[in-house]
Amino acid sequence: MSQAPPPPVEPAPPEVLLVEDDAVLREATGMALERHGFRVRTAADGLTGLEMFRRRPPDVAVLDVMLPELDGVSLVRRIRETSGVPALMISARTDPIDVVQGLEAGADDYLTKPYDTAVLVARMRAALRRSGPGTAAAPAEPAAPCRLMRAGDLTVDARSLEVRRGDRLLELTPTELKLILEFAAEPGAVLSRSTLLERVWEYGWGGDSRVVDVHVQRLRAKVGHERIETVRGFGYKLRA
Repeated sequence: MSQAPPPPVEPAPPEVLLVEDDAVLREATGMALERHGFRVRTAADGLTGLEMFRRRPPDVAVLDVMLPELDGVSLVRRIRETSGVPALMISARTDPIDVVQGLEAGADDYLTKPYDTAVLVARMRAALRRSGPGTAAAPAEPAAPCRLMRAGDLTVDARSLEVRRGDRLLELTPTELKLILEFAAEPGAVLSRSTLLERVWEYGWGGDSRVVDVHVQRLRAKVGHERIETVRGFGYKLRA
């Protein structure tokens, strides 16, 4: 008599590393994330958070900006030296300079305090979908099923998810890869910031367009500044 197959193993819930120096907010946010199905590890300062990250990288990191020992911007820079794990920054600072600094340091998103936990969870899940196996770089709904696009010395292969400049394979983050795939699907077409927010970041609302601008600048540095053109008042387009 044959034995019944073993029950399927349920995947472990995603783990988040929360680095927040405010004890009350750290505990409240950690409990809220656990209620939403996350496993949570916490740290109260940047150096401890960095050590915990290196010892066992989480699936996603949530980092306060104002941290003792090592501030959040420096922390995300250190993380980006070795890891592409999604990282979201949270801060009471709303100045555009602070937001841009966080994004340029390598953060995938930036939320200002006080924030709604449901919004934080939604953005964490969106970041995980962008970086998850098999879905990290696939556009949500490409406008055209173009598999191979060439623009000058730039080649974008939507099947292998490889982007080359000449003979050199470019190392792009999941967000940068999704951006270039969206541009390559409609070469020459102007894509608005709101369209890119919805397709790449999966925000169904008018999110902060600075997120788009900073990531486009980082992408330009890799594919060539002349390849992605700014259309003032409208958005961006890929020069075919």
